[in-house]
Amino acid sequence: MDRVQITNDLTGDKFFVMFNPEEYSLNKDNNFASQAIPGLSSPILQFVHGNLRTLDMELFFDTSDEQTDVRLQTNVITDLLKIDSNLHAPPLLQVDWGSLHFPCVLAKASQKFLRFLPSGLPCRARVTVTFNEYLDAETQVAENNLQTADFTKVHVTKAGDTLWSLAGQFYEDALKWRPIALMNEIVDPRSIAPGQELRIPSLPFVDPNSGEVVQ
Repeated sequence: MDRVQITNDLTGDKFFVMFNPEEYSLNKDNNFASQAIPGLSSPILQFVHGNLRTLDMELFFDTSDEQTDVRLQTNVITDLLKIDSNLHAPPLLQVDWGSLHFPCVLAKASQKFLRFLPSGLPCRARVTVTFNEYLDAETQVAENNLQTADFTKVHVTKAGDTLWSLAGQFYEDALKWRPIALMNEIVDPRSIAPGQELRIPSLPFVDPNSGEVVQ
């Protein structure tokens, strides 16, 4: 049987695990905000965003026959947590096994050493790993068939524009300026200047920081 292959996208290095895992888990969930409406029996749910898809597996390493330090093998995995000096982040990876193709980063690796040589060096280990799926925004928009107009509009401000006038222009209600301010992290609503690129979200808008639904 083919073994699990892990590819470092930065260096192109590929390596196989010593033994295939007995199982693996793929996990995915979504984040929703709730808004209580007077008179209704339950709150209204508003989709906020999808959370990371994760891949969990346990890898087994054994160097008893070679009588060598098993950490020479496990370090190949745990080193993928190190920050690259050029990226200022750990490297992007690709995990492949049969029909599984998972672009990701290594988020967590827990080592447990189970057997030791007479010298005290470990020769058997289990490494529990969690990979977080990596998808850039362009890929996600394409996969979900999102249209730019449905997701957000982009407006370049001109002289005389205010958040109130933009809310009137896009929402037909000057009082609905807060979603524009929240989307663009504008603290002072009077601070916008000509030539500024603003994202205009669709309504209802969910504040990603507080989960508040803003109409």
